[in-house]
Amino acid sequence: MDYTDDPVLDHLATLGVEHEVMACDPDLADTALFCEAYGVDPSDSANAILVAGRADPRPHALCLVLATCRLDVNGVVRKRLGTRKASFAGADETAELTGMLIGGVTPFGLPIPVPIWIDSRVMERAKVVIGGGSRDRKIRLAPEYLLAVPGAEVVENLSKVTPPG
Repeated sequence: MDYTDDPVLDHLATLGVEHEVMACDPDLADTALFCEAYGVDPSDSANAILVAGRADPRPHALCLVLATCRLDVNGVVRKRLGTRKASFAGADETAELTGMLIGGVTPFGLPIPVPIWIDSRVMERAKVVIGGGSRDRKIRLAPEYLLAVPGAEVVENLSKVTPPG
């Protein structure tokens, strides 16, 4: 694969982030499928989810939560956005704002600044796998490197653990 002039990989290099690029079948980019196909523990996989508040102008944030957790959109996210309602941004809105398709969204290489909220549970992992900017790759890195992204911050209780089953 040719990653020349790639905004995600260029941003990782500019920030000095040590990482591994993991090739991925685009049809297996969704987290559960990816983890199963590539032998990655869901506890070591973090989803980047664009959220939007219902206001004008529409506030956004990119949230990173472990695949074993559920983002607290109606609690923590809504309050942090400062809106009465918040929701997951749809696929079209996500692609428009990030330039990335769901399954490949990452906080690196975003075309515009947006707050990056990282659930504290992500920071407890030795390494995490996140989107790589496109559905054909993932990035594995130590979670402390996520804080190299301008606007990134760790948020306690951004998610709730999803019960097994």
